[in-house]
Amino acid sequence: MYHDFGFIDLLSIDKVTEHRLFLLLEHFKEPTAIVNARQQELAAIVGQDTAHRILTYKREETTERKYEICQNLLIDIIAYNSAKYPAWLRNISQFPPVLFVRGTIKSDDEISVGIVGTRGATVYGKSIAERFAGDFARTGITVVSGMARGIDTMAHYGAIKNKGRTIAVLGCGVDRCYPPENKTLMTKIIENGAVVSEFNIGTPPLAHHFPRRNRIVSGLSKAIVAIEAKEKSGVMNTVNWALDQNKDVFAIPGNIYSKASSGTNRLIKDGAIPVTKVDEILESLGIRYTRQEKEVKKLTLNETEIKVWDRLSVEPIYLDVLSDTLEEPTGSILNTLLNLEIKGLVKQLPGMMFVRNIE
Repeated sequence: MYHDFGFIDLLSIDKVTEHRLFLLLEHFKEPTAIVNARQQELAAIVGQDTAHRILTYKREETTERKYEICQNLLIDIIAYNSAKYPAWLRNISQFPPVLFVRGTIKSDDEISVGIVGTRGATVYGKSIAERFAGDFARTGITVVSGMARGIDTMAHYGAIKNKGRTIAVLGCGVDRCYPPENKTLMTKIIENGAVVSEFNIGTPPLAHHFPRRNRIVSGLSKAIVAIEAKEKSGVMNTVNWALDQNKDVFAIPGNIYSKASSGTNRLIKDGAIPVTKVDEILESLGIRYTRQEKEVKKLTLNETEIKVWDRLSVEPIYLDVLSDTLEEPTGSILNTLLNLEIKGLVKQLPGMMFVRNIE
């Protein structure tokens, strides 16, 4: 039986909204400190009513069962202030304060592309989704999608068939499989990437969850590729999130008589980048190395270089910050960074800032 106060408890308390959970974590850092706080301290952050609910909360048997499910399914609960939380997701507004994860999210998954499309996909759309995902996988790019029927399903399969990584973002708890026929696919995604959700264990796939889910799909991706979509659909919602997050949006041109392509054709009219092959997307994103070339380069890294590499991303980081994070002398870190730059894995920017080199 579990007795430690945790995130499942917090998310089970009425009035503890996503915004309030963020505020609580900003101040207290972790769940146990929240429940052990004084009511006045809590009330100053979330109000008297919510503070009272937190301090009088008693775990029910159903909540105990959720912790057991987490243990049985190896579900990781990751707060935004954890080193395991995908750093690039924190760059978007309204990022989820907590993620439930089955599988693993790696630092290399930052180089990812979201593939989205209609559930009622045509044979043409499904084949494009599988082919594009496979091409991305062979280049070493992680494919992100929502595990829905149609385009999403084929995108995940395309990545897995080509031994690539893929991440599925759900509109329900990660202990649930939705749609139910994707149970085998879900298992394969966990083995080759991760299934993630911001929703508590046991949360059903309710309609209003999916628009929220879509911001995470785009947030985890460097760009979005829309393959087939009607003019009013969840795909368009994902695209809107991507535009708000300053992400590139690519669209596959479709049959002008097909309702399944009306949305993507409209996106092209409105400024989305039309593409017919993956190479066009890679060129736009500045990605040139194949997966094999990247792996060969990384095989040459020593333990110290791997340590530094894992802390880098495509977002610039100052040398001093990197030194403080790794608790290593600046001179030593700089020497390692220069070695990585010689190997073509790191790029130095003005002001002693460094990024991963994805070219």
